[in-house]
Amino acid sequence: MAINPVPHGYHTITPYIIASDANRLLGWLAAAFGAEVRHRTDGDDGTLQHAEVKVGDSMLMLSQGKPEYPGTPITIYMYVPDCDEVYKRALAAGGTSLSAPADQYYGDRNGGVKDPVGNSWYIGSRIEEVGEDEMKRRARAQKK
Repeated sequence: MAINPVPHGYHTITPYIIASDANRLLGWLAAAFGAEVRHRTDGDDGTLQHAEVKVGDSMLMLSQGKPEYPGTPITIYMYVPDCDEVYKRALAAGGTSLSAPADQYYGDRNGGVKDPVGNSWYIGSRIEEVGEDEMKRRARAQKK
């Protein structure tokens, strides 16, 4: 039997966050985005060595930073059915606003939140399909 090189439930790209406080991030992901822990390995000292969580239909891996692998903030764009609702939930869970949800020229409505350990999350919902020519026209108009 052939082995699929991409594990079941994963996509080709899987973000991996090395966090300055992985346990805090894991709690925030659950409260803000309903993340489900699928796997968790803790070190002898109680630190999170590795976790795999499901957010929507995507998997995310994370671990506690160490001196040789320090926490490095990243930026993630995620699509959800209602960006306004998820944005509010992310703030209520302890996130900090980067930008309130607003309609964008490229057909998304999105807003940005910084999580408690410094990662940026842009939360978007597609609200209209915009063709390439129209998108360029809108982008030029927005710059004026």
